[in-house]
Amino acid sequence: MIHETVIVEHRGHVGLITLNRPKKLNVINVKLAQELNDSLLELERDSSVHVIIIKGAGRAFCAGLDLSEFLGKDGVMEYQQLVQLLEPMIKTMAGMNKPVIAAVHGAATAEGCGLTAACDLAIASEDAKFGTTAINVGLFCMGPAAPLLRSLGRKRSLYLLLTGDIIDAKEAERIGLVNRVVPREYLDKEAMELANKLANKSPVALQMGKRAFYAMSNMEYQRALEYLGDMFGLLCSTEDAKEGISSFLEKRKPRWNEK
Repeated sequence: MIHETVIVEHRGHVGLITLNRPKKLNVINVKLAQELNDSLLELERDSSVHVIIIKGAGRAFCAGLDLSEFLGKDGVMEYQQLVQLLEPMIKTMAGMNKPVIAAVHGAATAEGCGLTAACDLAIASEDAKFGTTAINVGLFCMGPAAPLLRSLGRKRSLYLLLTGDIIDAKEAERIGLVNRVVPREYLDKEAMELANKLANKSPVALQMGKRAFYAMSNMEYQRALEYLGDMFGLLCSTEDAKEGISSFLEKRKPRWNEK
């Protein structure tokens, strides 16, 4: 599929999506939101892809929403319809089975910060900056609030959302917004190495594990334990689990089922 605002590549079992509005710091307009969402769904359906990376072209990862699209609207209904067009990828990522990694450099503000939080894992370069800055222009980062809460907890999320403060990559790592900080020149390499590490795992275990992790996170503790036990039993019955156990006992590399 040909896109105007994103670039989709395949590198082995890794799908790479590049936000491609570099002159606009990859701010999200309706076109980019739709194409990013379509690309995520496309890679989710592709059985040859086990892991997905999202990165930004140019000087930034994503500097938020394209506020020029908010001009000329009239009434609550029109704004709500616009927002529904601008944020479908966050809902899509929440339901995806395949792990998604953010490779962040430069500005990751407002929706860019929310996009980072919505990814399962994130690696940032030392020059990355994060913030939910909508409060500074009389708005509020409603969309990013949900993935931020899931990633950071209440007080850390509210601090960012209410102050609009910009934090650097090291602080983002300290509070758990990103997993690792690396020099800018190594960002792509480190992201690919992490993606390939995951892609070499059993695709079935990877996807079932991610789905179970997010499902149990919203459950009462005892129910979560029961659910995870059921899911583990289901996973044990798969061909990949049998192959993994056999390869371990036979001291050889596993041959995962790619379907």
